[in-house]
Amino acid sequence: MATRTSSFHRHAIDHFEPQDTSDDPHAQRRMRGQLEQIDYTAFASNKEVIGAVLGHADAQKFQRMAVAAAMARAQWVKEALALSEAINASHEQISRLGRLRQAYEELAEAYEAMRRMVERGYLPYRAPAT
Repeated sequence: MATRTSSFHRHAIDHFEPQDTSDDPHAQRRMRGQLEQIDYTAFASNKEVIGAVLGHADAQKFQRMAVAAAMARAQWVKEALALSEAINASHEQISRLGRLRQAYEELAEAYEAMRRMVERGYLPYRAPAT
């Protein structure tokens, strides 16, 4: 049995949710319709802007992102291992370790963001030709 964990943190967008005391089904339906319109507007905007900026996703783009994140992770851990052998790490060495960790986290977040863009339909995915 395998357990998968992730250090990815999603920052939830806080949507205001009023306490609707109205029992009027027409008002509730109207509100749901308005919220669906708002959500569709956000979807269409994301799809248009992201597609214009990024074009499309494909296996090569995902592989490049994955390799960049893996390299950054390896460099971060390599540096941490080297520091673990030092008796007293300097402030500069610790700062460098932090920058390496941040680089890895940023690349991993970007990979996850691109994956979510494909999953949500904002970014078209072109499968390799067979």
